[in-house]
Amino acid sequence: MHQENTRQYDIRTVAAFKKTNEKWGGLSNMAGGFPVVVNGLPMQSVEALYQACRFPHLPEVQKKILAQSSPMTAKMVGKPHKRQSRPDWEQVQILIMKWCLRVKLAQNWETFSNLLLDTRGMQIVELSNKDGFWGAKPVEDNIYAGVNALGRLLMELREQIILYKKEHFLTVAPLNIPHFTLYGQDIKEVSYQDSLIIEIKQLNMFPE
Repeated sequence: MHQENTRQYDIRTVAAFKKTNEKWGGLSNMAGGFPVVVNGLPMQSVEALYQACRFPHLPEVQKKILAQSSPMTAKMVGKPHKRQSRPDWEQVQILIMKWCLRVKLAQNWETFSNLLLDTRGMQIVELSNKDGFWGAKPVEDNIYAGVNALGRLLMELREQIILYKKEHFLTVAPLNIPHFTLYGQDIKEVSYQDSLIIEIKQLNMFPE
């Protein structure tokens, strides 16, 4: 997806999201309530996971990003290091985002799949004031334009959910790209069962 793939959207007829507390806010990577576990490491959002994947050669930066409870804070922690992003970031960022969304789905199946299916028949659009790549920006009343890369990846995932059974989505293979690592370790296959780590930790917060 490149800038020449810009499209226009009438936000009155689409599943649009900007704030996480809105109807379709759970589609945002900034939404809470969608924790994931990768390589045994619990993290509060796929935004944190996505940002950490920028810096496979900087495990200390990854640790700081993944330690954040807020998705926005996780993004901000990585911002000062943006120039140190993996050199092929522009080429792999879409693949990594697609993988992150699959992880979010695998480990939050009921909530996330139902939310995506509720948008059937509508285009999904992330609204933004300044990001015309991942989202779409206002150009006139109710009309937004942009590549809307995140929205298009979500629509692609929605169509796959319609086509395939649940079992197809409960494991996610690692990407076949160089240096796909967390804390210096290769990222392994992700499973819905990995998310049980979070549930066990939550149960341990309430001793008998």
